[in-house]
Amino acid sequence: MSDPPIYLDYQAHAPLDPRVRSALMAAYALEGNPHASHAHGAHAREAVETARTEISALIGVRPGEIVFTSGATESNNLAILGLAARLRAISRPRILVGAGEHPSILAAVAASGCPLDIVPLRRDGQHDLEALERQLNETVGLVSLSAANHEVGAVADLGEIVALCHRAGALVHSDLSQAVGSITVLAGEIDLASFSAHKLYGPAGIGVLYVRRSLRPKLVPLLVGGGQEGGLRAGTLPTALCVAFGAACTITRGEVAAEGARLTALRESLLEMLLEIPGATLNGPRAPRLPGNINIGFDGVDAEALLVAVKETLSISSGSACTSARLEPSHVLLAMGLTEEEAERAIRIGLGRWTTEDDVATAAAELTRAVASLRNTRWRLGA
Repeated sequence: MSDPPIYLDYQAHAPLDPRVRSALMAAYALEGNPHASHAHGAHAREAVETARTEISALIGVRPGEIVFTSGATESNNLAILGLAARLRAISRPRILVGAGEHPSILAAVAASGCPLDIVPLRRDGQHDLEALERQLNETVGLVSLSAANHEVGAVADLGEIVALCHRAGALVHSDLSQAVGSITVLAGEIDLASFSAHKLYGPAGIGVLYVRRSLRPKLVPLLVGGGQEGGLRAGTLPTALCVAFGAACTITRGEVAAEGARLTALRESLLEMLLEIPGATLNGPRAPRLPGNINIGFDGVDAEALLVAVKETLSISSGSACTSARLEPSHVLLAMGLTEEEAERAIRIGLGRWTTEDDVATAAAELTRAVASLRNTRWRLGA
């Protein structure tokens, strides 16, 4: 039997850490409903609240400001749709959203009925803060800009974003999904923030929305029918998933700095080898960039053809996992100013906790081989 492909798609999903799996399995022994008043319920509830504290510690906020959800998509929807009525009531209905945001944010604003303005991206994948400052006025109630871009890894200056928006009287929401497992992020100055467990080596199916304490009474729930999560999200909490999420956050908090340095070194090593391929172009900034992210294209080589050529040895992607099934160029790359042809060449490589130097060397060799082969085939076919 041949070896499985090397996994290099950590930005789409970070495989479950064995330490988190152990916490998850142990938590399944907690049989009680965490919302029940009996002893079994109390034990489950204590475990959930411990996890809430662990999650809040990762981003430097209060435990009571953490609302459990099914993942960042639900959190993004709750943040935007939950605030829409409030924004209209205070005559600040307009929402500004980054051009490279996750589809769940763009779709939620469209569903809210609030007027939408797009904050453009620069060529390096960073939010255009000069444009943001021009767009901010007394009609803008909310700005949603990600802490790190999910395709090109550009890390935003959240401090500057929050300062600009708060001076103009606007609230700030940030999707932290790509950032929290890779870099240190403190969300205390942000008003709302979303992230998922499976992006930081926890289980899929669980996420949180951080809501500043003063905003909680102003948020309208999407799921109703119970008083769970302080009335903001009805439904019985999955105790084991909450516990595993907390464990993943505690591990990340202790290891993120050292792991970030290790992955940055691996990324730079792989990038140097890939940039030796003629016609290779890095998309996004060299820095500040998520430690494990590379988004790169090769002249004359279609990304989908390249993925097929290496699928037996490498698991990589051509963009966000939520959009990679569409035969359309990445909206992020187009917003950065790339042409459709340039965007269709781009692949995303995501290094992570179990990536090794040997993996990097193999990836460079396989991609170099595949690019040369595809170019040779293209030349022979007269393409």
